[in-house]
Amino acid sequence: MGKRLLAGLVAVFLLTAGTMLVTPNAAGQAQRVRVEFWHAFRGALGEVLEKTVADFNASQGRYQVNPIFKGSYPETMVAAIAAFRAGRAPHIVQMFEVGTATMMAAKGAIKPVHEMMREAGVSFDPSIYLPAVRGYYSTAEGRMVAMPFNSSTPVLWWNKDAFRRAGLNPDNPPKTWPEVRAAAQRIRAANAAPCGFTTAWPTWVQFENFSAIHDVPFASKANGFEGMDAELQVNSPLHVRHLAMMADMIKEGSFKYGGRDAAGDALFPSGECAIITASSALRARVVREAKFAWAATYLPYYDDAKGAPKNSIIGGAALWVMTAPQRPVEEYRAVAEFFRFISAPQASARWHIDTGYVPITFTGMQVAETAGYYRQNPGTDIGIKSLTRTIPTRNSKGLRLGNLPEIRVIIEEEMEKAFQGQQTAKQALDSAVRRGNAVLRRFQQQYAGQ
Repeated sequence: MGKRLLAGLVAVFLLTAGTMLVTPNAAGQAQRVRVEFWHAFRGALGEVLEKTVADFNASQGRYQVNPIFKGSYPETMVAAIAAFRAGRAPHIVQMFEVGTATMMAAKGAIKPVHEMMREAGVSFDPSIYLPAVRGYYSTAEGRMVAMPFNSSTPVLWWNKDAFRRAGLNPDNPPKTWPEVRAAAQRIRAANAAPCGFTTAWPTWVQFENFSAIHDVPFASKANGFEGMDAELQVNSPLHVRHLAMMADMIKEGSFKYGGRDAAGDALFPSGECAIITASSALRARVVREAKFAWAATYLPYYDDAKGAPKNSIIGGAALWVMTAPQRPVEEYRAVAEFFRFISAPQASARWHIDTGYVPITFTGMQVAETAGYYRQNPGTDIGIKSLTRTIPTRNSKGLRLGNLPEIRVIIEEEMEKAFQGQQTAKQALDSAVRRGNAVLRRFQQQYAGQ
């Protein structure tokens, strides 16, 4: 689907969110209270989700959650927008993390989780959720508006066999960016792998998480948490230094740019690149495909940057509660009970173990640890450790920026021009800030004050 069409549908969604008064069709009476849950999981993840929902349905006889696959994240968002406009929004929709600002701006379309749980009389303790996960989906005052669900964070993966061939210690991965560059150079010099270093999700990893880990702002106003009038700040000296280093690594042949979004993922399990910065959720693919010894560790940082390293931030998606005209209170109570179920220690741990996503709660992590999961599967807790490395700061609790998917594309476009030698790193990031701020101002003008 075209970016303009998606943006247009989102605009209509937000502008009508507080005013839609469409009368829904009369619902037939059923023995159980039924809840529609629209999601974007297919394949193995879809199967795990179906099992989770089936377990909830079997755990009691009052409520029935019906999971419905609606396509990719953008497709699911478009379907939810259309359903809301028709007065038939699903009770729950899975929305990717970059859609958070859009969903929060649609105040009439969503029911904040903290409000729903209180009204339903269902016990709700936000402190059980990992701070870096909880903070991403909370207001500036700390009230949770969405239920964290499938969360991941970026880590560094390295090929131990390639390290051995290059004469590097396979049990001592690089901790800083200069060490990454030195290791990649040595790997190429020894021809230990066709590629020294690559990255997946370049904006999420190399800008959003880079900013959090170094405690520098991605944008002003606490990365948008404190107002829609935020402005991008990814042209700081540290950001420019980092982009310039990656451009230099491309010139010397130690870094291969794998492309946008998850395109770079394939370069590591195939054995082509010996080092990759990618999602912690890449583990399932590495386990299935890699024919070499490997491990994962924290994202690198610049050790001369004051305060680094801080906690990383999440990717993935959350569950949002949608409104509909004359929706019965009992249906919201059903959603609240389902959210309580998936947040319970055993369910949170099982989701973590079965999918590779991080557990959303401390209690889920404790169940997995007590069961010996981390001892039997070394490195599976690195994502959790990265997210909980420090208490989140104003710069490391996440992003709350309108039309963030469009901003990501802008940063990637400017970054790629720098990689191709068409402009300097400073020129690239100055341009990204200028273009990205124009996107933010359009979002602000359309939706501020709703």
